[in-house]
Formats: sequence, structure tokens, C-alpha cells
Amino acid sequence: MALPKQRHTHYRRDRARKELELTPIQTKKCTQCSSPTLSHRVCPTCGTYKGRVVIDTTPKRKTALAKV
Repeated sequence: MALPKQRHTHYRRDRARKELELTPIQTKKCTQCSSPTLSHRVCPTCGTYKGRVVIDTTPKRKTALAKV
């Protein structure tokens, strides 16, 4: 198996590791409910986008199936 001829410098090692660094996801507050949401996305809590209701988030009733 091949071995490296020389060691990598600290700078080169750290620069390679910097590529793996993750940045936290940037969120903003919803204008209606003030919950954190992603930018340019519908709020999952209240279902609004740019002041309009886009998704109906009211809980749906479960109907009991009648046995035949």
C-alpha cells in the first residue's frame, strides 16, 4: 500500500477540514404567528405566505367507518 512521502502542513489540513464545516440554517419569524420559518416558504404552523393563507392548517375530523 502506498504511503505519503511527506506530511501535509497544518494550514493545508485545516483548509481541507474547513470544507466540511456546516452553517446553521437561516430562519425568519412568521409575520402572522411569529414562529421560525424558512425564507420564501409557507409557514408550516399557520399556513400563510406573504400575508395570505395558502394552506388550510385546521385539523381534519376523522370519520368513523361504519361496519357493513
